[in-house]
Amino acid sequence: MNSNLLRGLIVLAVGAAIWFFPVPSGLKPAAWQLLAIFVATILGFILQPLPIGSIAFISVTFSALSGVLKPAEALSGFGNGTIWLIVSAFLFAKGFIKTGLGRRIAYVLIRKMGDSTLKLGYTIVLSDLIISPATPSNTARAGGILFPIVRSLASAFNSEPGSSARRVGAYLMQTAYQGNTITSAMFMTAMAGNPLIALLAAKALNINITWGQWALAAIVPGLISLVIVPYFLYKFYPPEITHTPEAKEIAAKELDKMGTMSFGEKVVAAVFVGALVLWSTSQYTKLDATVVAMLAVAVMMITKVLEWKDVLDEKGAWDTLIWMGALIGLADYLSKLGFIPWFAKAVSANMAGVPWLQAFVVLLIVYMYAHYGFASLVAHITAMYSAFVAVAVAAGTPPYLAALALAFMSNLCMSLTHYAAGPAPILFGAGYVEQGTWWKLGFIVSVINMIIWVGGGAIWWKVLGLW
Repeated sequence: MNSNLLRGLIVLAVGAAIWFFPVPSGLKPAAWQLLAIFVATILGFILQPLPIGSIAFISVTFSALSGVLKPAEALSGFGNGTIWLIVSAFLFAKGFIKTGLGRRIAYVLIRKMGDSTLKLGYTIVLSDLIISPATPSNTARAGGILFPIVRSLASAFNSEPGSSARRVGAYLMQTAYQGNTITSAMFMTAMAGNPLIALLAAKALNINITWGQWALAAIVPGLISLVIVPYFLYKFYPPEITHTPEAKEIAAKELDKMGTMSFGEKVVAAVFVGALVLWSTSQYTKLDATVVAMLAVAVMMITKVLEWKDVLDEKGAWDTLIWMGALIGLADYLSKLGFIPWFAKAVSANMAGVPWLQAFVVLLIVYMYAHYGFASLVAHITAMYSAFVAVAVAAGTPPYLAALALAFMSNLCMSLTHYAAGPAPILFGAGYVEQGTWWKLGFIVSVINMIIWVGGGAIWWKVLGLW
């Protein structure tokens, strides 16, 4: 039997089994039926008998065709501002890549700092950090901008997959990946699923996490992780070559090839700075994050840095619009029809007598390491975030503490495997790090990040008055 057909039949069988199972006491039939559609959708995202956009479209269609939701309800997610924040941010990132500004930033930093392997590691993650607020595709950031640079640096030092991998290549590949894991968590617009998290937190807990709040909450644990993780990898998985003065020469040559900053690069740089200022001061300007992102794209189109053809060609933006719009609509009505409150109440009743801190730590650990079973951060978020944050709060965890900790774990879990997120197959596929080593390093880094972000982070969030 065709493997895609088999996976599709599994998805249908699971959805049908839930659909026809007796409706639990206290739930409306529509809530239970929508759960069946939602679970089948997430399982479809994981098994992928069809592209996830196709699965999402079919799910929305069936939810309306079956009468579980009215057509306007099924399509409500596509009018959500969060969706257009992501679409606009994808187009913003297109400007970074098209003009070459992202590469220029990386090479400038390498020319200034790249005279040792450790400094090269820090330079790579610093480059990632600088461009991450405007690049919601961490795959584009790590794979499209940084990977070619890292790969060329490795080759320059005669470090190739195989016997010479440990010269510098293996360290740089692993540092680039683990750095991308951290930067993905640091800004709401640094990973496509982050705005979805903010929306799910609003629906489940009735709290509002702004772009500025997210960045402020993440800045201290994020910077600590960016300092510790490259150094840990340098000591625990050391490169054979420690001094790399040639890297500065390579960067200088590449910058000479690029020439002076183009008009497009200058526009993107100015727009980027302006967007950061407006995002971080939204509590004063009252400008919505989506409007700021759309304004940035509009300026790039007016100046012709981006042409309409570029917008149409940005398939990632429109693919995200379809599957995330579908998920937002389904998740929203899963809560409105009463399933999420019912589930949280049922689980918390079984946790009676357990101190909230202990319950929360268990939930965090389960949430983090459940990602061994996922090949997508978004699938993990949509499958588990709403339920886990609702249960955590029902058990007594302060809402913002639960929402932020689980939000950041939704990104940091990508450290674990070579298939955990889009950048993983690209950097692992280069062949510098063996699978067993990748998993071992990923697990240790996940523990380091959890201690920093939940332990130290919780203290920082307390100082900020978030809980």
